[in-house]
Amino acid sequence: MPEQHPGSRPTLEAVAARAGVSRATASRVVNGGDGVRKPLVDKVRRAVEELQYIPNHAARTLVTRRTGAVAVVIAEPEIRIFSDPFFSQQLRGISKELAAHDTQLVLLIVEGPADFDRIARYLSGGHVDGALAFSLHTDDPLPAITRRAGVPTVYGGRPSWTAGPGEQAVQYVDADNRGGARAAVQYLRGLGRERIAYIGGPPDQTSAMDRLDGYRDILLETDPTLVAEGAFTVESGARAMSELLERRPDLDAVFAANDLMASGALR
Repeated sequence: MPEQHPGSRPTLEAVAARAGVSRATASRVVNGGDGVRKPLVDKVRRAVEELQYIPNHAARTLVTRRTGAVAVVIAEPEIRIFSDPFFSQQLRGISKELAAHDTQLVLLIVEGPADFDRIARYLSGGHVDGALAFSLHTDDPLPAITRRAGVPTVYGGRPSWTAGPGEQAVQYVDADNRGGARAAVQYLRGLGRERIAYIGGPPDQTSAMDRLDGYRDILLETDPTLVAEGAFTVESGARAMSELLERRPDLDAVFAANDLMASGALR
């Protein structure tokens, strides 16, 4: 058996010797390969536990062609990400799901246009097995970046673009923003409200566009003086409400396109 010095890191050779198998067999078991009989698998796993062996990540990546990491790309400034509960909820859920599959979360933040080159280099460098990208804007270069990098990507939010000829369909997850907006305005109408104002999000994001469409679905003849634009932040909600009250002091209800803007409007 290879000699293990106190404090040294156990090697794959030591695991193989402890289990009484070849190094190749030990490697297949450690890296999740097939073709090893169960008794030998059990011996290798027992040896791994006894020696407290930790696989070398770089070597394992060469064998499996997998990194065990997924990038989460958020196209918003850092101050917005860490002040908006929406993002913390998303990251918590993503992290929990990835951890259950022994996969690491790598957070990539887009502070400005200069960050796109950095993110493109990182994704193209083979550092992650896939990417989750959300809070994209209509002119966002991220879709083109992920395509060039060849990284499987799922988008959070309905994309504003479609796949090109010969490309796979765009994979995304989203809520029914338009239907939710309709339900909110219908509720206010049911209360007898007649002058319902709307505080919307950035017009270059599909979630904001869909919520505005839902508002207009119910109020077919929308009064433009009852519509104000926000930025999904508390401050923008307060600003929009101030504008609405100045233009239409007779308004009797407000539908805000997210909770932070609603909070600002209430102030």
